[in-house]
Amino acid sequence: MGTAVTMDKLVALCKNRGIIFPGSEIYGGMGNTWDYGPVGVEIKNNVKRVWWKRFVQESDNSFGVDAAILMNSRVWEASGHTTSFSDPKMDCKKCKTRHRADNLIEMHSKGKVDPDLMTNEEMEQYIREKEVHCPICGGFDWTNIRTFNLMFETSRGVTDESQNKIYLRPETAQGEFINFLNVQRTTRAKVPFGIAQIGKAFRNEITPGNFIFRTIEFEQMEHQWFCKEGTDSQFYEEYKARAMQFLLDLGIKREHLRFHDHEKLAHYAKAACDIQYLYPMGWSELNGIHNRTDYDLSRHQEYSGKSLTYVDPIDGSRYLPYVIEYSIGADRLMLALLAEAYEEETLEGGDVRGVMRFHPAIAAYKAAVLPLQKNIAEPAKALLQKLKKKFSVSYDEAGSIGKRYRRQDEIGTPFCITTDFETLENGTVTVRERDSMQQLRLPMDEIEAFLAEKTAF
Repeated sequence: MGTAVTMDKLVALCKNRGIIFPGSEIYGGMGNTWDYGPVGVEIKNNVKRVWWKRFVQESDNSFGVDAAILMNSRVWEASGHTTSFSDPKMDCKKCKTRHRADNLIEMHSKGKVDPDLMTNEEMEQYIREKEVHCPICGGFDWTNIRTFNLMFETSRGVTDESQNKIYLRPETAQGEFINFLNVQRTTRAKVPFGIAQIGKAFRNEITPGNFIFRTIEFEQMEHQWFCKEGTDSQFYEEYKARAMQFLLDLGIKREHLRFHDHEKLAHYAKAACDIQYLYPMGWSELNGIHNRTDYDLSRHQEYSGKSLTYVDPIDGSRYLPYVIEYSIGADRLMLALLAEAYEEETLEGGDVRGVMRFHPAIAAYKAAVLPLQKNIAEPAKALLQKLKKKFSVSYDEAGSIGKRYRRQDEIGTPFCITTDFETLENGTVTVRERDSMQQLRLPMDEIEAFLAEKTAF
């Protein structure tokens, strides 16, 4: 159960049940890319919905944006990405594969050595002294560390003379920072307030990705909280607690989560920590919380030449707010929820069923409508059409009722609603609950309220 599941088993289940497919599969694939299938896209959309509900809809003084993926290249100069956004890579001379030096050290030391505290020279020395071998071919013949910028470059312009270098954004956060005053002005928000965004980001990742854990195209859910200096430490601790509670409310066990404070801070950070999850491949970062100080606004003010100063309407003071950032990858959260939910349960008689115990709010389908037999499908189809107006609901009439239950269990559908001959007589249906497999009879006109209550977040 939970993290006892292997990554290979998750990948196979996801492909077979329409959750996640390898990217460009008919052309032999493309490394570190994945396509979400009919079931997976519903789950991922639900994950994004409940996150937005919690951190924007239900939060005081928080607002959303959807900033452009392509930005003026000066944005990335101001943020420091054009000069410092790189990974330390080493090539295996034997099999010609490329690896991140910090990942090699983490794997070799089983997490006991923190490469974030090491310079490139110290990482090289560790790898050579400890004889860290290539995880692909087992060879021990490395190039020196070279740094590779992770940003994808492209050009804007119709002729060579007019081309200008631009980048696919490597993070969504800058879209919130450069719109700070736009949001504040149009919403008349007073500090402290938040700006949230869900959007795609792109990084030229070369190393193996552990399924959807590390990909070249991914989706971030971010919330930037703008506050006055002096209140920042309080809000930093508050967002650590809120981020953890959100994961617990989704059904992730507390023993599979831990805080990991950064010992080596980024140049802009006053404090930083991750929440790590015990993935099938071990403890790894799920989300981050950072006290970014006023670094971002000050840099964009400097590079743009535009004042981003906030004027306090009460005392007239002028200042650049500090920022508490909460960032979580939708894909990494998806992987954690898949690993956490999957269970192989041995039933009476020795049969084994695979079941995804998702929180009902994030399940792809809130219910499956199943006619016991095809010749009594009319009431089932009528119920389906009614429920689809408010819920994502599936329909299945192929195979035995037991096999149909198993198919729904494997994609995490919390309730199966079966119409039978009794439905024709008195208008009641059988509702079967996924986790306990217990059943109850309910009038058809009570199903809508039942699902609304049971699938709320």
